[in-house]
Amino acid sequence: MNATRVDADVLRRLPKAVLHDHLDGGLRPATLVELAAEVGHTLPTTDPDELAAWFYEAANSGDLVRYIATFEHTLAVIQTREGLLRTAEEYVLDLAADGVVYAEVRYAPELNTRGGLAMAEVVETVQEGLAAGMAKAAAAGTPVRVGTLLCGMRMFDRVREAADLAVAFRDAGVVGFDIAGAEDGFPPADHLAAFEHLRRESVPFTIHAGEAHGLPSIHQALQVCGAQRIGHGVRITEDIVDGKLGRLASWIRDRRIALEMCPTSNLQTGCATSIAEHPITALKDLGFRVTLNTDNRLVSGTTMTREMSLLVEHAGWTVEDLRTVTVNALKSAFLPFDERKALIEDVVLPGYATAS
Repeated sequence: MNATRVDADVLRRLPKAVLHDHLDGGLRPATLVELAAEVGHTLPTTDPDELAAWFYEAANSGDLVRYIATFEHTLAVIQTREGLLRTAEEYVLDLAADGVVYAEVRYAPELNTRGGLAMAEVVETVQEGLAAGMAKAAAAGTPVRVGTLLCGMRMFDRVREAADLAVAFRDAGVVGFDIAGAEDGFPPADHLAAFEHLRRESVPFTIHAGEAHGLPSIHQALQVCGAQRIGHGVRITEDIVDGKLGRLASWIRDRRIALEMCPTSNLQTGCATSIAEHPITALKDLGFRVTLNTDNRLVSGTTMTREMSLLVEHAGWTVEDLRTVTVNALKSAFLPFDERKALIEDVVLPGYATAS
């Protein structure tokens, strides 16, 4: 069945998996307004619809640093236990409403300590909120499994501390690790000790690379630091000429290293010029393990359904293509093999079969 003939309701019902989505980039606009009033933070506007539009427009600068700057408003309201609990619970419920059956949510605990919470308390609180959301979603008949990726901020000095927390909470819902923040000028190898520690402790990790910085960033993330996945990775196309893969591109494709691609976000930060020409389609066609992701649902004004719809409308994707990237995501999820296999065979494939 060609996805161009599938309406939005059918796309919304398709089971989805998202590996790259930031907690602090996905708040509900109305919740942001309410929490800001409680903590005395001034927003650009207190009208939820206008605020959502402001975030999208402010992030639409073509510059990663300016994109990241919008987070001052979301971070301001998740410095308390109450703010974190509500944000985490609503995060899960919004995913469930969008047809997501598996997600990995990422955030940097060090950015939520201004209200007096210790980093470990932040993690405990977020896990409590996620668990509440998963319980409500299951009770409503829309179950979703959410694992956590803890982030270290690559331009600061608490990356190893965040990595230690990933190890400490690996049996309490934390499934992996990442580094985030301004990419250019802050190479992943600056934090090699943290990645070596994670490898010794058998904790998987992904690394933001190949977004604001090019092939050296991707090479370092994989070959020096040992990442199992790459966050974004759109600039791997610089190692592909006329369909011929260079050594790094071949390494990624041949070893089935997942690329966590975020089309709308990439347009906003200047990594791509249009959905039609976004590298995700060419890389999919070349056999790379590409995955489709939202990155930041508030900041990018998007959902998984919207990302799918854009690719259907502007890049000619079919239901089969959408199924492929969903299965790709679950194959590369930081879950035990048997749990990934069960999600694919018992949830995703039957769900897509009903659309064909």
